[in-house]
Amino acid sequence: MPWSSSFPLLFLLFLLFLLLSREVWSYEAPEDKQDVFASRACPAFLSFTNVACPAGVTVELPCRCKPPQVQSVLWFFRKHLGSSEETGALSHHHESQQLDTGQVPHSDELRSRSSIRLFSLLIFRTGPGDSGIYICGSAHKDFFYGYDLDVQEVHRISFSPRLAPDRTNQELMEIKSRSSSRPLHHVFTGFRPWTLCDRCGVGGEQVRVGLCYVRSQFLHVRYRRANQTVASCGSGAVPRGFGLQRGGAEAKLEVRRCQVTCPPQAPPSSKLLTLMAFFGSASGPVDVPVFYLNRPAGRVLTLGCPGARADMAVAWDRGSEPIYRSRHLAGGSIGTEASRLQIDAGHHLVFKPAKLQDTGVYCCWLQGRPAAQIRLLVYLHFGGGQSVTSHPDFPTAVSTVMICFAAMTSVFLLLVVVRAGVRCLRDAAQTHVE
Repeated sequence: MPWSSSFPLLFLLFLLFLLLSREVWSYEAPEDKQDVFASRACPAFLSFTNVACPAGVTVELPCRCKPPQVQSVLWFFRKHLGSSEETGALSHHHESQQLDTGQVPHSDELRSRSSIRLFSLLIFRTGPGDSGIYICGSAHKDFFYGYDLDVQEVHRISFSPRLAPDRTNQELMEIKSRSSSRPLHHVFTGFRPWTLCDRCGVGGEQVRVGLCYVRSQFLHVRYRRANQTVASCGSGAVPRGFGLQRGGAEAKLEVRRCQVTCPPQAPPSSKLLTLMAFFGSASGPVDVPVFYLNRPAGRVLTLGCPGARADMAVAWDRGSEPIYRSRHLAGGSIGTEASRLQIDAGHHLVFKPAKLQDTGVYCCWLQGRPAAQIRLLVYLHFGGGQSVTSHPDFPTAVSTVMICFAAMTSVFLLLVVVRAGVRCLRDAAQTHVE
């Protein structure tokens, strides 16, 4: 049968197959997703949502409302107690694609540590100086949504050698007004839940953060929380008359030991084993992704665990040696080797600074399971306008060279003197013989 005459028959058979197929009759076209900004109106009176966090974490501030016709947003920043004239644009018009925290420069400038993704503002490695008012708006200075960010530095660290019974979630300390016996406000520490054990199979640690809060009936109404009578200690809602230093709120960090068994892992499927055997792989499947990093020595270096958040349990190992927070937590003793390698409140592994001996393989755990392997190479680099004399090891190198030169000169002079003495003795002996 020629192809031209059989084509209509094949086409009819194909249509009959589609009509009899159950998947075709059960298929429903997906509904268009509703625009969340179209159903959520911005408040007529701009207020600020109080957000508190420890220093060192990555904070995401979503723009919860905007007009549907606005396609891009700007973020504005103002310090606490600053005037409206001091409100300046923080981000550019386009969305930043800077998502690697390791590429974020160590700088006190907020602009270099922030980016926009899907209308949300991301602030990497927050510090106390980042506390203030953040407003989502447009290039025409139309303000849509605002935040009151309070970043608290961790100064008080406590360690528990083993699991201890949890204390109450709030340690309450009452501060009474001088003019009245009735307290105007209460200052307390609100602890977050303990994280999971950051390792399994070996000894691990659990961490929980406690932030400073104020309970009072005299808080500013423009700053809102779920409880209108509670705000963080560094919030703009706290009146200055309470005597709490703005930006001086301290957070607490508690660390305790833990040990859990690893859950049983399911064996790889037969299809995966067959595929591996076909390609000649005998080492088994790779458990965690591997990343390669090359960084110059003499600079502050930060390693972040991929996919980690502030509320997750994160642990670090160098090779097979665990790096425990009890020895390497930021804020430890100054001048020791352990203080140069730190784990901050944001679960970052920080080298202050990185040295050549830091080259190695670092593994991070996420929620009690291995998450990634980072192969780090630290190399010497003299570039980017950096001179040799500005290197931190330059004075040591100069002193070593001078000591070696002085030692070699001394040995040379000693040999010259010995040679001259030998010649003098030889000449005196010959003269005496004659």
